[in-house]
Amino acid sequence: MKLTVNGIEREVESAPLTPLLFVLRDELEVESPKAGCQQGGCGACTVLVEGEPRRSCLTPVVAVDGARITTVEGLGSPENLAPLQQAFTHHYAAQCGFCTAGMIMAAQAYLDNWGTEDREMIQTSLAGHVCRCTGYVKIVDAIAAVARGDSFDMTVTAESHDTTNVGGAQ
Repeated sequence: MKLTVNGIEREVESAPLTPLLFVLRDELEVESPKAGCQQGGCGACTVLVEGEPRRSCLTPVVAVDGARITTVEGLGSPENLAPLQQAFTHHYAAQCGFCTAGMIMAAQAYLDNWGTEDREMIQTSLAGHVCRCTGYVKIVDAIAAVARGDSFDMTVTAESHDTTNVGGAQ
């Protein structure tokens, strides 16, 4: 089987029913997708398959044979972060970081499909992504900033004027 992962075509030797998550992490050494619940409920393993968010823990590699797979590593490099990566840094949208890659990939798919800064739409696009640290406000702030076309000074983080949880009073 073959996959194009972050723009590089790769041969895969894993068994056909091996979850894509383990092919990426164990065979191809792409470590941003995380093994969270391994039941598709937390979103930590989310990658883009042909531009659409998919739970890699539930996707047998044979189902994506020949597909284009994008992970956080394919968005930008440490020296040249993609706008969404810059926004997550600027808005301090990650704390422990375990869920961050899955959140960023779901957010990237939302933005790639003409996502707007509408907070409810952003929240809907993140449905099923669990973060036990942040309360989501700064994650939504970061995604909205990219949707607006904001640019980011990577030497400072944004001030937070809203510290409520998603769905809380503002």
